[in-house]
Amino acid sequence: MKFHSQEVKFDRDLIYKYAKPAPRYTSYPTAQEFKPIDEEEWREKLIKSNERKTPLSLYFHIPFCESACYFCGCNVIITKRKEVVEPYLEYLKREIDLVKSFIDNDRAVVQLHFGGGTPNYLNEEQITDLMGFIKEKFLFDPKAEISIEIDPRHIDKNMVFLLRELGFNRVSFGIQDFNPKVQKAVNRIQPEDMIFNLMEWLREANFESVNIDLIYGLPYQTLESYSETVDKVIKLNPDRIANFNFAYVPWLKRLQKYIDPSTLPKPEEKLEILKMTIEKLTNVGYLFIGMDHFAKPNDELAVAQRERTLHRNFQGYTTHSEAELLGFGATSISMLYDAYGQNFKKLKDYYGRLDEGKLPIERGIFLNEDDIIRRDVIMRLMSHFQLYKGEIEEKYNINFDEYFKEELELLKQQEDDGLLKIYKDRIDITPAGRLLIRNIAVNFDVYTRKKEKKRFSQAI
Repeated sequence: MKFHSQEVKFDRDLIYKYAKPAPRYTSYPTAQEFKPIDEEEWREKLIKSNERKTPLSLYFHIPFCESACYFCGCNVIITKRKEVVEPYLEYLKREIDLVKSFIDNDRAVVQLHFGGGTPNYLNEEQITDLMGFIKEKFLFDPKAEISIEIDPRHIDKNMVFLLRELGFNRVSFGIQDFNPKVQKAVNRIQPEDMIFNLMEWLREANFESVNIDLIYGLPYQTLESYSETVDKVIKLNPDRIANFNFAYVPWLKRLQKYIDPSTLPKPEEKLEILKMTIEKLTNVGYLFIGMDHFAKPNDELAVAQRERTLHRNFQGYTTHSEAELLGFGATSISMLYDAYGQNFKKLKDYYGRLDEGKLPIERGIFLNEDDIIRRDVIMRLMSHFQLYKGEIEEKYNINFDEYFKEELELLKQQEDDGLLKIYKDRIDITPAGRLLIRNIAVNFDVYTRKKEKKRFSQAI
């Protein structure tokens, strides 16, 4: 099958018309649909998952941060009291032991990710001990992708080399913006030298892939200032770049109340910033992977997209669509083929459930056949900008055009506007539609369509 070119076309009129709030589709159904679930039923789902013999992706949530970043939308605990770490790690190990008791030993781990919070809040001894414990419990594929998010403000060269020694081969860190005024406004001061030194250490330690996060739409950003940030990122030469749209939602994320909304760039300037970023990055050879991600042509994300094996989960784009995700730690999310489950957010609840010898699962959703079919359609569109109807028909024994008759009618307006093309055998997203992929995918989302008002972040 022909690989679908990833060219992007920036069309202001279409963006203004269609860029309404929509889910990011790191799952379907989305986390908005989660409800309290029974712990025993979740156990049964874990045990049942062994019958599929799928490989595993592991996620470990380290929620602690030393200081608050005002733009943050993650589930974090702000504290300088490092003594909070030891009890958390003990309970994390309890959870690992408990979950592992339901998982067959022959299911190999193909991906592992430490997220947060700030995973490098742990000291060298703690992270060494935790990784040793994990490797004792699980079978790892020799080519497993092992990644960690780090805060550049709290890491030295020794820690960088230790991480590599422990098996981490991919790393991600946030720059957000190089401009000191912007950094001060969001309470995240990171001098330029600090970032360039870190990148030098990462390359010296021979990490296979380095990802950098940027955020556009922050206080005091201008087209000119952000252009300078993008130029510096290009000099850093990372393998991947994520350029996130800042979602100002102080009613959902309390830290954002420290941001003065009058300092945020206007929508018109944000669009110019986005356009400039896409042009600069694609002009120097990065490929637009989708949503807000860019990668070098030889990076695994780009390769997976070409081979049409790219997928999405709660960590964003992933190269292992077949793996089931097990999340560990407070607030982490697990994704089985037919069920999603999220742990308790508050430490006292997370600890309390483990003290009872129970899985610390609080809420989630069990998927029906329609959910699974729609998820597959949405994820293929989000990941490949293309959908072959025959693949869905063969996999689920349906007639695509009949099953999605209503959705195809909804898509016709977007086809008329040039966002996509509907053929007899497939749906192609056009270059103009790629920036609006969330607003195309939402047509297949029966949950969101049924609700008149949902507060999602703006798509652009």
